[in-house]
Amino acid sequence: MFGLRLDISMLLEPLGFIKVLQWIFSIFAFATCGGFHGETTLLVSCKGVVNKTVTAAFAYPFRLNTVVFSAPDPKRCGGTWTDSYLVGNFSSSAQFFVTLAVLVLLYCIAALVVYVGYKHVYLHNSKFPLTDLLVTVIITFLWLVSTSAWAKALADIKLSTGASIMSQMDSCKAPGTTCHFHSVTRMGTLNVSVVFGLLNMVLWGGNIWFVYKDTNLHNQSNKIPQAAGIYPAQRI
Repeated sequence: MFGLRLDISMLLEPLGFIKVLQWIFSIFAFATCGGFHGETTLLVSCKGVVNKTVTAAFAYPFRLNTVVFSAPDPKRCGGTWTDSYLVGNFSSSAQFFVTLAVLVLLYCIAALVVYVGYKHVYLHNSKFPLTDLLVTVIITFLWLVSTSAWAKALADIKLSTGASIMSQMDSCKAPGTTCHFHSVTRMGTLNVSVVFGLLNMVLWGGNIWFVYKDTNLHNQSNKIPQAAGIYPAQRI
């Protein structure tokens, strides 16, 4: 009853095929967010230095308040340059998003193993479909929450690493020192991570129906109208 029986037919059905897509999309979600590395640069002119590039490198999990700009020169502009940090700590939103993606990846692998190797157990034990349904609903909600939080954090990251950083740097306000924003790494991959978060939410939300069809809840709801149509006929 509980032995391994390989059967890939379930992968050709919506329930299994969507699970494969969820597995793939979760990989893209955490890879595009967790693998990001970037930097923002300024052109600084101060005592003995003209248009020197200073850089602040940042990456996942985006604790920007720990990222410091490099000094323009060893003499640090004749003593007028002080360490300047980026603003904001967005690690909670980023780590929530990436951690969810990793956990979803693991769950998809486990679910696919059950679908392919233990389909006979899944379909004949009501607890498995009900558990699958509950987990699917929870993950759908978590994708909504984590993607919304990460999208807001990403907007703040762009603001904190953009041209507005000069107004927050005391070193750029020192007498004889001028700063000009030069560039920041494009964050296209981070934008893509938000898109994959939304796609994951849609996939898991749409999958609720296909998981629900295999539960006793759906079977019982079908039996009720059938019974209602049979009994009047018997009375006649």
